[in-house]
Amino acid sequence: MGSFDNRFRRKWQDYGGSKATVAEHSFIEVFSELFKDTEYEVVSKPTDFKNLYVDVELSEEELAAIYTPDEPITKHGIQPDGAIRNTRTGKTIYVEIKRQDGWVEGKSCSAGRGNAHERLCKYFTPGLLNKLRTTGKISAPNLPFWIVFQGDITRDPCRVREITYWFNDFKSNYFFWRNTTKAEDLIDHFETYIAPLLED
Repeated sequence: MGSFDNRFRRKWQDYGGSKATVAEHSFIEVFSELFKDTEYEVVSKPTDFKNLYVDVELSEEELAAIYTPDEPITKHGIQPDGAIRNTRTGKTIYVEIKRQDGWVEGKSCSAGRGNAHERLCKYFTPGLLNKLRTTGKISAPNLPFWIVFQGDITRDPCRVREITYWFNDFKSNYFFWRNTTKAEDLIDHFETYIAPLLED
């Protein structure tokens, strides 16, 4: 599977045997373990874009129409949940982890009304797409981000359809991590779809 011949999956299976399936895993934990002694690294809460909006230039007309605080704005940007970087190629993909409730057995339809999944849509905007591609060295038409969903949203019949529709042909850039006590499917997705984007 993929160009890595399942090397990360095998490494995870070697990681403590039953230890790797006993408890719920975090995304950062899984990839921190996987990437030991490899050319990859996972970064929690990267600060690459923490001041992204500070120096956005506005027209004189816009500046005249908006509030200008007495103290200059020094921090205004975005902070993805994570980043995966190939230290050999310098390529990076930015990661968002979206945990949300959802409409499943025993719950009402209203359980799926959260909007965490809608907030990810900012990554589809032209400005952010360009910035993330440039910084991460991910060439178009590839998307420079990977969204991992957790919780009941991954089984919500409405939210799953919404997300599938939004991503259209870019199935590689999202993953429904339905059982977080098992990381194998997440790792397989990374090896098959994400790692090739970070290679030469």
